[in-house]
Amino acid sequence: MENKQDLSNNPTIQQYNVVKQNYTPEEKILLNEIRENLVDLAISSGENFQTDEVKLLNDIKVFLFNRLGDKNQNNNISNEYLDKLSHKVLRDIIGYGKIDSLLQDDELEEIMIIGINKPVFVYHRKYGMMKTNITYDDEQELTDLIDSMARQINRRIDKESPILDGRLSDGSRINATIPPVSADGPSLTIRKFKKDPLTIIDLINSKTISVELAAFLWLCIDGLGVKSANAIISGGTSSGKTTTLNALTSFINPKERIITIEDTLELQIPHEHIIRMETRPSNVENKGELTMNDLVKNSLRQRPDRIIVGEVRAQEAITLFTALNTGHSGFGTLHSNSARETITRLTTEPMSVPKIMIQAIDFIIMQKRIYTPTGVSYRRISEVAEIVGSEEGVIQLNKIFEWNPESDTIENVSISSKTLSQIANLSGKSLYEINKEIESREMVLKYMINHNIHSEDDVNGILELYYANPQKVLNRIVLNR
Repeated sequence: MENKQDLSNNPTIQQYNVVKQNYTPEEKILLNEIRENLVDLAISSGENFQTDEVKLLNDIKVFLFNRLGDKNQNNNISNEYLDKLSHKVLRDIIGYGKIDSLLQDDELEEIMIIGINKPVFVYHRKYGMMKTNITYDDEQELTDLIDSMARQINRRIDKESPILDGRLSDGSRINATIPPVSADGPSLTIRKFKKDPLTIIDLINSKTISVELAAFLWLCIDGLGVKSANAIISGGTSSGKTTTLNALTSFINPKERIITIEDTLELQIPHEHIIRMETRPSNVENKGELTMNDLVKNSLRQRPDRIIVGEVRAQEAITLFTALNTGHSGFGTLHSNSARETITRLTTEPMSVPKIMIQAIDFIIMQKRIYTPTGVSYRRISEVAEIVGSEEGVIQLNKIFEWNPESDTIENVSISSKTLSQIANLSGKSLYEINKEIESREMVLKYMINHNIHSEDDVNGILELYYANPQKVLNRIVLNR
């Protein structure tokens, strides 16, 4: 059964109140009996710790019907009550206890458990940071929750390995710590992702990106089939880099083969021909580790058209840039505060990419998370800089787009674009024709905005139609205006 949340105003921080599930004394006894007798039936064999929910729900219903029927000789049990109680018990058994309803709420970005006898905090997509009415009074209860999550992802967390980093089956990213790393007791942070990923239209509607910039990047990423642009998306923690990267990948031609490489799978790329790879830590014997660099090297043997690295941090940077310099196309994200700082981070330890290789990147897309006095934040692409060459060992940048905080708009500040000129030369088209193509793609994006077309399937359907027959799509748009 789903819980309901009460959002109330507070001068300092808003409250997120969870309506807690209560059991009658009789129901509590039944719940304990079910835990003892049925949980072992729910664990399926295999490498991952998985639960057969359908089978378990049926077992619970049969158990409750028999037990309640024995006490009520007339079997006067309503199907509605039996169904609601069965689902409530199911969530208690296979869910995540007190925070299960938080994990079910698609409007939450983050769930933060900071210790014992302290409120659980959440970050709401609309209301920002909020305090819940949930607390953990028993350290063992919180430790058991973390252990359960660790088992599900085939990891361990103990005094020798007191940090857990991984993802749940629904894609949520988890990070947990226990003493001695966290001095005040166990902590748990869960970063959730929307069930329906944000599309490029969602980002335009939220003003993270402008229609003009989206159309410009669409043409550059596609490259008209002659020169696909490479890009690094940089920004601070939780600035929305992965979300923007995910949305921009919808511009990749459906004919291309994509390979993604991540520490923890977060990208949800709407593409048919894709291979997703994830790093693996070493086991208890300190063997079996697969690093980002291992996977990037391996991807080069898999004939990729695009290599996408979830987060560039270390040696994999050189391998990625070697691939980009030998004709492959790719994207990556990186923690940085400016385009110039991005270059500095790439060319110094631990990445140490030679400056001559940096020119394989066409664009650095900077993204920022802007905080407001109310505590609610929003994301904006703050700058798009084009790498245009090197002069006396210094990488030269050409700013193409820039966010204006006063008008809250992303403005085109470029005089010219090296990437557009290269696409024009290689495709045999004039710059005038290239700019007209950008205008056509801007028309397609505006059509989706005006007709409230923003779901992943619908957006990708129109983009695929455009790749197949652009003139047919444009004609339909003109007729349906």
